[in-house]
Amino acid sequence: MRLKHIDRIRAVAVLCMVEVHTAAIVPPSGITVGHPAAFVAAAFGGMAAPMFVTISGWGMYSSASRRSSEGHSASQLASWIIPRFALLCMCQIVVNLLLNVERGGRFEWHTPGVLTLLAISAAICPALVRTSMGLRAMLMLIFCASPLILGTNAGPELSWFERVDASDTGEWFARLLWNGTYPVLPWAFYILLGTVLHDLREDSRARERGVVFGIIATSMTLALSVIEGIDWALTSGEAVLTFFPANMPFLVVSGTMVALALRVLEGDEESGGEPFLGDRLSVLEPVGRLSLTIYVSHFAVLGSVALLMEGEPRLALFPAFLVTILHTLVWIPLASLHERKFPGYSLEGLLRRSQSAR
Repeated sequence: MRLKHIDRIRAVAVLCMVEVHTAAIVPPSGITVGHPAAFVAAAFGGMAAPMFVTISGWGMYSSASRRSSEGHSASQLASWIIPRFALLCMCQIVVNLLLNVERGGRFEWHTPGVLTLLAISAAICPALVRTSMGLRAMLMLIFCASPLILGTNAGPELSWFERVDASDTGEWFARLLWNGTYPVLPWAFYILLGTVLHDLREDSRARERGVVFGIIATSMTLALSVIEGIDWALTSGEAVLTFFPANMPFLVVSGTMVALALRVLEGDEESGGEPFLGDRLSVLEPVGRLSLTIYVSHFAVLGSVALLMEGEPRLALFPAFLVTILHTLVWIPLASLHERKFPGYSLEGLLRRSQSAR
């Protein structure tokens, strides 16, 4: 049985991804990193990808756990893993082509990205099911500390277009593993976080204690920002929290916010009750069930916009804000319409058919 709060948080994650990508393609003129609008956009962006990866890890681990408990053989697990791995890698290439740098976009066709990371998650979750939660929690801490170990190997000096490019196979694997946009080190932290949150479903107190410790750590990062007189969070550069590359404080703060959001949206559903706000947030559920389709599709829209706006002056603040919000929210009624009229025509439907055919 699908859990409503999982579909809802998946919806929030993909809508936040749409918002931050739209804001990047349609940035308003005259906005600096210190502007409140820039801070709000960055806050959504900072939460989007960690939430997307964590809840994807949660879902894949849940599916792998169910198959393991049902006694699926290695060949049956392979027939579940391979279509997902292949589809996610293929979708990453499609995304890269839709928003390609040669047409005013942001990616090279071969850029490893968040969908490549999710493909790796699909491949390793059946193995993670066989490990203890204690071991996974320890691995999670190691991945959290990995930015300290990587140091300058994470490429803090790389520009965006250097980070999404690779001149040879060795550099491509470096982008995939430690200095790309969503490298395994440290982003597998969120996959492991998803597996731990899954195994603690029936222990809400433990999750709440973890959130409290995370909030204390978040407060410490804020205090450090004030004491040192540096920015609290930036996409990249000199700040306590950085996204490219993701540093340890960013992992802790974003992981805490993801766990908090999951606990809030859960409400009493795990104990047999209703999720947060009952049916009032049910409008989000179709979006969650179509999260991969929406993720890929919104790049088709943004690719066209990027091509149209290439060489054009930036929009003013209000028009840019309006375009961003409308493009984000329009996927809610579209997902509902799709579910009523064309339920089988989606990437998720393609995966289901590939499973039923095996």
